[in-house]
Amino acid sequence: MTTPTHLFKAPTNRLIPCPACFDSSPRSQSVRYTNLGKSGLRVSNIGFGTWVTFGGQVTDEVAEELLTVAYERGINFFDTAEVYSAGKAELVLGKILKKKQWRRSSYIISTKIYWGGKAETEKGLSRKHIIEGIQASLGRLQLDYVDIVFANKADSHVPMEEIVRAMTFVINQGWAMYWGTSRWSTMEIMESYSVARQFNLIPPIAEQAEYHYFQREKVEIQMPEMYHKIGVGTITWSPLACGILSGKYDDGIPIYSRAALKGYNWLKEKILSEEGRRQQAKLRDIAIIADQLGCSLAQLAIAWCVKNENISQVLLGASTVDQLCEDIQALQYVPKLTGAIMEEIERILGNKPRPRDYGSAENKPKLKLKSDSTHRQFLRNFSLAKIFPWGKT
Repeated sequence: MTTPTHLFKAPTNRLIPCPACFDSSPRSQSVRYTNLGKSGLRVSNIGFGTWVTFGGQVTDEVAEELLTVAYERGINFFDTAEVYSAGKAELVLGKILKKKQWRRSSYIISTKIYWGGKAETEKGLSRKHIIEGIQASLGRLQLDYVDIVFANKADSHVPMEEIVRAMTFVINQGWAMYWGTSRWSTMEIMESYSVARQFNLIPPIAEQAEYHYFQREKVEIQMPEMYHKIGVGTITWSPLACGILSGKYDDGIPIYSRAALKGYNWLKEKILSEEGRRQQAKLRDIAIIADQLGCSLAQLAIAWCVKNENISQVLLGASTVDQLCEDIQALQYVPKLTGAIMEEIERILGNKPRPRDYGSAENKPKLKLKSDSTHRQFLRNFSLAKIFPWGKT
């Protein structure tokens, strides 16, 4: 089977400029808008993230170009975190927003709280760090509020009630409009919702989860139930698996790639592992489909994610304007992903997740109980259907 070489190798380190960059109609790339979960917040079906790039991999000038292109193409959601480039990502984003003077009501800013500094009290989800962390983020962003603050990781050392109360306080103070979770298990999300219902607090509206060809079970099996039962939406990140699905690692580690950056040895090892080589072999087969559709391997991977109707938004990242334009153009190929094409991709991947039988003892989720948390007992003693009878489908 011959691999379309133009999908894997480029003569330079710069992407060929995407025709979308020169389109006279900036919003012609089929950016759609939908409610984030069952909240009233309308988000674009693709968002723009600042991980690795802002304050690190790209200059401030390039960062401004990227944000401007994203905004002008209809993307209304910009994601960052206190930990990205040790706060520099928020600083760069804040400077750009202040310079551009876009109407604050026309875009959505989200940040994430967990790792704020080296001190023990500068990390985690204690009430102290949630409140001090969001205040510090707002200072770097030069904003009065963020639209969503995400808990960037679950914290088993902090009672869930303390976390939910702190997030509710942040919202009541006007420092955020909503709160959400990132990389939380569905049981942890359910617990936060139970606490909010029990104490008349504000529950999370969305979960940020990794999703791509090789990371599927949580988003495809578990999160749809979260939406139907408690209204939690899904924002996915890393549609290209840190660039792995773009095909650029087919012949090793390019010198200018993310895997070659300092601190990303974990990514390099993952790519060069036996499993990584098996994934590259599957990508060569998927590249044939991309070639037939007339798109790049990266565009097909993004379109495949957007095709999932259970997802509110797919977060994109880019280090060049050309790359961002190409990624946005992937939206044009979503309608072209017919049932037959999706089945062929499924056949190549061979990893379609199946619902687990949680009725069996070995598969039944085990809750960690804390003696000072009565809501954990509540969750233990009642099934999902009994907790949320109004959510039955």
